[in-house]
Amino acid sequence: MTPLCRITDIPGSGLLPVTVDGLPDLLVCRFGDEVHVVANLCSHGASELSDGRLIGCEVECELHRGRFDVRTGKATRRPAKKPIATYPVQVEEGVVLLADHAAEARMDPRPARH
Repeated sequence: MTPLCRITDIPGSGLLPVTVDGLPDLLVCRFGDEVHVVANLCSHGASELSDGRLIGCEVECELHRGRFDVRTGKATRRPAKKPIATYPVQVEEGVVLLADHAAEARMDPRPARH
């Protein structure tokens, strides 16, 4: 497991960009008791999703207002059509941990709870 951040590092916006060697830029998303990690790049306009906002379980891209469900990566609002990558995480003792096999992004992650 690779530590990404502490729960307390995630700002009130619920979005925290992080970098891990060997992976694309990542975005830690927290809403309620759930924590998810997705690719930080919009699949539509190549904009950083960390510049957008979290609305419930969806991250909205600042550039064209496309949205993605951070639990599944699915595009939920046009103009975004293609999903974004999601990565398996766990929260242990207040630390968000990326699974060691995270190089294999998936499309249907289970939420991490703290």
